[in-house]
Amino acid sequence: MLALGSAGALVTASLITGALAVPAAGAEARHGGQDRAQQGAAIAAARAAKAGIDWADCPADWALTKPVQCGWVSVPLDYTKPDGKQIKLAVDRIGSTGTPAERQGALVYNPGGPGGSGMRFPLRVTNKNPLWVNASKAYDFVGFDPRGVGHSAPISCEDPQEFVKAPKADPVPDSEADKTAQRKLAKQYADGCAERTGRAMLQQMTTANTARDLDVIRAALGEKKLNYLGVSYGTYLGAVYGTLFPGHVRRMIVDSVVNPSRENIWYQANLGQDVAFEGRWKDWEDWVAAHDSAFHLGTTRDAVQAKWLQLRATAKANPIGGVVGPAELIGFFQSAPYYDSSWVPVATVFSEYFAGDTQALVDAAAPDLSDTAGNITSENGNAVYTAVECTDAKWPTSWRKWDRDNTELNQQYPFMTWANAWMNLPCATWPVKQQTPVNVKTHKGLPPVLIVQSTRDAATPYEGAVVLHQRFKGSRLITEQGAGSHGVTGLVNPCINSRVDTYLLTGRLDSADVTCGPHATPQP
Repeated sequence: MLALGSAGALVTASLITGALAVPAAGAEARHGGQDRAQQGAAIAAARAAKAGIDWADCPADWALTKPVQCGWVSVPLDYTKPDGKQIKLAVDRIGSTGTPAERQGALVYNPGGPGGSGMRFPLRVTNKNPLWVNASKAYDFVGFDPRGVGHSAPISCEDPQEFVKAPKADPVPDSEADKTAQRKLAKQYADGCAERTGRAMLQQMTTANTARDLDVIRAALGEKKLNYLGVSYGTYLGAVYGTLFPGHVRRMIVDSVVNPSRENIWYQANLGQDVAFEGRWKDWEDWVAAHDSAFHLGTTRDAVQAKWLQLRATAKANPIGGVVGPAELIGFFQSAPYYDSSWVPVATVFSEYFAGDTQALVDAAAPDLSDTAGNITSENGNAVYTAVECTDAKWPTSWRKWDRDNTELNQQYPFMTWANAWMNLPCATWPVKQQTPVNVKTHKGLPPVLIVQSTRDAATPYEGAVVLHQRFKGSRLITEQGAGSHGVTGLVNPCINSRVDTYLLTGRLDSADVTCGPHATPQP
């Protein structure tokens, strides 16, 4: 479900230019197709280092104005066949703002998903985001659309207009017939991915291949080593890159961390989210209750929850405004447990509805029926999310297991459980071979990695940061205690911001892990 955050808003010799060195990635990562893919990545990177990137003004319809520049990097569709079919990845950049002596190279960004676009990252400079002023003096800010996303050979699983039609069925099933209907939809969606994207492309939609793409981008930028910032799913991409290309990492920050253990990717990760979302949902309800003078939704968590259940029941009986049913409500309200920045807006719409303003809820939660044109659509993001998570790892094929696990979870953690289950169920009937995830661990040459995580994160529970910290020797973990917004490095918290700057500018980390207090709680 990581992609919902992105839509709502969510890793040993250096490769010398022209040389065909195969990155040392450890024996268990170097067998069969994986070994050939690593060799193919080295060939593609050498080719890209020679070709470079022809930077130019971005296309007018990309909403990326000067001084941001855009370009393309060619990568093999299948890294075991580096001279076979190529696809083009869209990249963009803004040059460092400091002196030539201050420049330290490119900082490449991935916001998560799978399915998120990093192309807006350079706008942190043009928008003069104060958190990134110091880093932007030292680094070019580089974004990209991962394979399948946006402008980079975009994939599709369903007609975009069909995808956004409303209202969708209540995710919480009332009967076996409801479950049967959802299972049928999931199978149709999986089949649609094969039909609309093609099996050849679908088979190559993996995190490992995106990590190889990242190394080719590094080479095309003229960088011998990668500086990388990954958030949410971007942390898993960073973890896989750091495992496959340990000697190619210069600096790496991973923020809001996916647990990279093979056992967690991806079925278990989604069950873990259900538990964490319930906890953060309750945090938000406590906050709404504490500000009853502003929202008038009740002075206790139970009272606020009763209002939520009342709203759900109303929408289920008769979609609000004809378009907002329970599924649409969850799509809107889930942004509150995702991001603190959504606490006030979501509570305000919630409050206005009970004060008699139905239109505010319709405007906020109804599907965007205009979101059906061009490359960057919610349908494309959902297709990439599904393709990567379903192809990355083996999923249970037994409906009995899905039904049992989600029925049990829903009893205690009802906010997201069934919605999350249906989103992922296409993986149970996935039409291409599912892979074995990369065994994320430290290999020779990997420098210290900076890990940043809040303890109450819903989308990537705290345990993920602890596991990656254990696996990446020499890493440092900054814990934001008592906070839960997803994506910590973009928030004002001097205890964290100063350490991110220090690491990016000097490479220095604290001598031990650090615990920071929470960032400021939103105020209505």
